[in-house]
Amino acid sequence: MTPTERRASASLAAVFASRMLGLFLVLPVFALEAARYPGGTDVALVGLAMGIYGLTQGLLQIPFGMASDRFGRKRIIVLGLVIFAAGSFVAAAADSLWMLMLGRALQGAGAVSAAVTALLADQTRDEVRTKAMALVGASIGLMFAVSLVAAPAGAARIGLAGLFAITGGLALGCIVIVAWWTPPAPAQHRNAPRGRLADVLNHGPLLRLDVGVFILYAVQLAMWVAVPAMLVQAGLAKDAHWKVYLPTVLASFLVMGFTLFPLERRGYLRAVFLVSIGIVLFVQVGFLAVAGQPGLVALTVLLFLFFCAFNVLEASQPSMASRIAPAHLRGTALGVYNTLQSLGLFAGGAVGGWLAKNVGIQGLFGVCAALMAVWLAVAWPMRAPRAAKTVEILADDAQAT
Repeated sequence: MTPTERRASASLAAVFASRMLGLFLVLPVFALEAARYPGGTDVALVGLAMGIYGLTQGLLQIPFGMASDRFGRKRIIVLGLVIFAAGSFVAAAADSLWMLMLGRALQGAGAVSAAVTALLADQTRDEVRTKAMALVGASIGLMFAVSLVAAPAGAARIGLAGLFAITGGLALGCIVIVAWWTPPAPAQHRNAPRGRLADVLNHGPLLRLDVGVFILYAVQLAMWVAVPAMLVQAGLAKDAHWKVYLPTVLASFLVMGFTLFPLERRGYLRAVFLVSIGIVLFVQVGFLAVAGQPGLVALTVLLFLFFCAFNVLEASQPSMASRIAPAHLRGTALGVYNTLQSLGLFAGGAVGGWLAKNVGIQGLFGVCAALMAVWLAVAWPMRAPRAAKTVEILADDAQAT
């Protein structure tokens, strides 16, 4: 990577990590701590308060992405972070479940994922973009692992309000990073003509990736409707689940680093992409097979395989979307991509819960396996995008020196 690419990758990964740490700190303890608020005994309202973040996030990803194409990435990112911070402080000050819900909705309204990803794509060449996206994905996964350990201890000391206050402070720190550390958008992207949403919706390869990210995140969240209970059934206490999650997540990062990047450089990105989809399909079939009598070793192996494949897909999909989309459509294209990602999370939670209740976890994993088979069929005709012969970022570095 060039100095500009390293600075962009590190700063924007820090933005993602700080923002996601704030969110992840809340999730493991939200349902338990929300019961302390007036109205918190209503399980349906607690679930709505948790999920409304994903709903507002999904609704606003496309507008924020389009706005970043028109008004500039950094301006829109800062605006979204301000909204996210405001929602965090509203939730911290909440004295009822309804006010907590309002804070969560405002947090989701700061939908900057598409703009941040588009800015990272603007500032990296095609041949190193997957590595940059993987750095972001790894930072998010690491924050998830950290939150599993830190959230219960933090909630015991400062409560849910304190965790939300930390979330707001992290968002303000992200504004500082974007304003003073992240490089500005390259001139050729600032001055490019602006496209239309219809151009993205009529783009076949982008739509294949959008279908894929919806299925991936729907399956991921649906899995977590059943996996914690299976771990308990296998003999692992709830407060010890991190002993499985943390090592499997960290080990999967190592596997990704030693497989994805070398194979991509050799021209095998499509093969790695399709194999990763196949591995997630295999994992769903594996969970289906052990659902009746889960063993801890089997569950650990299946989770390790899932995280290995998920991390590869998490890094390669947005990289491919940013490379397939024309530069003047990146914000809009990634807005659609992130919208489908958020809607996948929403659908996975809602439908996964319904399936687990009405057809059991075998039926849940059967549906997840079928969805992964559909994705494999949709993705099969895709070809890995070729690296563009771009020199603008190198020229910017030369001018800076």
